[in-house]
Amino acid sequence: MPEWSSDRRLTAIARNTLSVPVRQALLDQQLTPGARALDYGCGRGDDVRALRHMRFDIEGWDPFYTPDTVLRPSQVVLLTYVLNVVEDPAERRRTLEHAWSLTTGVLVVSTRLAWERTRVRGEALSDGVLTSHKTFQHLYGTGELRDFVRETTGARCVSAAPGIVYAFRNEHDHLTFLARRIIPDSGWLESKDAATALAAIVERLEQRGRLPRLEELPGDLAAHLAHLGSSELRRLAEKAADPAKIKAGARRSTLNTLLFLGVELFNGRGPLVNLPLAVQADIRAFFTSYKEACRRADRLLFKLRDDTYLRAAMNGSPVGKLTPTALYVHRRAVDQLPVVLLLYEHCAAIAAGRPGTWDLIKLHHQGRAVSYLGYPEFDTDPHPRLASSYVVDLKTLEASYFSYAARANRPLLHRKHEFLSPDDPVADRYRRLTAAEVRAGLYENPSLIGTEQGWERELERCGRQLRGHRLVRRTEPTARA
Repeated sequence: MPEWSSDRRLTAIARNTLSVPVRQALLDQQLTPGARALDYGCGRGDDVRALRHMRFDIEGWDPFYTPDTVLRPSQVVLLTYVLNVVEDPAERRRTLEHAWSLTTGVLVVSTRLAWERTRVRGEALSDGVLTSHKTFQHLYGTGELRDFVRETTGARCVSAAPGIVYAFRNEHDHLTFLARRIIPDSGWLESKDAATALAAIVERLEQRGRLPRLEELPGDLAAHLAHLGSSELRRLAEKAADPAKIKAGARRSTLNTLLFLGVELFNGRGPLVNLPLAVQADIRAFFTSYKEACRRADRLLFKLRDDTYLRAAMNGSPVGKLTPTALYVHRRAVDQLPVVLLLYEHCAAIAAGRPGTWDLIKLHHQGRAVSYLGYPEFDTDPHPRLASSYVVDLKTLEASYFSYAARANRPLLHRKHEFLSPDDPVADRYRRLTAAEVRAGLYENPSLIGTEQGWERELERCGRQLRGHRLVRRTEPTARA
């Protein structure tokens, strides 16, 4: 084994807030207060202290800072920015194997990624960089990390976010995570008595297009309705519900089920009994059989290979701006996309992770890729500047990241209303601005206005300036005396 000269303890930075992987695990409900957790390679232990303050049952172990912690099997094991500081590839594998051996539920693995190379200064060493502080960094590709975790653990893995992979010990937990990501659940209305409990049942019936099964009901709600037989409960609920909403809910649930099964096949499909209870109930309610549901979902997934079908779906989409190469949609309108386009995006998110912040998605028609575009000032700037781009290539399952923050002449957006749903509360305001800009002649030379400097020159040429989302005549600067 070679003699390495890095000092790993120096990579353990102090944090005032939870690390990104821990925040992601909380958002995804992988970390819950009732589950035992272990931070394996916890460094200075800031995540451990913060989670204990939040009343989580968690221990931290680190070979330098807390070597005496007794390692016990835990439902959740966090391996946070550990693998990237280990110089020896064989030792990385052993580290991952040991963390997995301690996992009874989910292993959360996170590393730094290859696009951070410009921020890591140092000399090449083995398959990484020895920094000026004598620490080592192996920067992973998104596909490299996912494949390494899957091959080492033998488990089904999901990219939760860029540089964060979940490995599940059992298939049910894996599928529950996928269902939670794909099928929206607004929760149950609060019930205090039989009347409010019935209202919750009616709301659920309209939302999903079917009555919930007894096993799906929260305990208190079931208790309030215990005096009603199933047929009487159905009669009361269907009498109170809106038939049009039930029909719309049934269609929505059917499409969501196909979307879930399509993503499940993309990530590896299991038997019906492993599916979350609500998904099983949807399949029984809206399909003749699990086999039929899977067959329809498979056809949908295979449609992603068909250029003609995909282009037709983009042309027929009720939301988004279609260009010769792609469809652009704001995140507020994504859920209104045709189901095949939702499947397109979900496959990218499961393969390489959906970034924490993004404002538009770009669904490429030429090739198969999804771009998550960051326009952080979309709602405040009449022509927001592009800040970042995270691109997932569905052919290679690799991802790349680009930052535009330091550029002097960034790309910017026009016609903002076209990216939104027509009924978005601000769409009319943006539409009025676009109309005013068209009348002023600002779009006569489309090739000139795609960047900050080109847009400013066109504003000057047309004698206009922007005040918020209003276009006004340019005020000439006062001449100096």
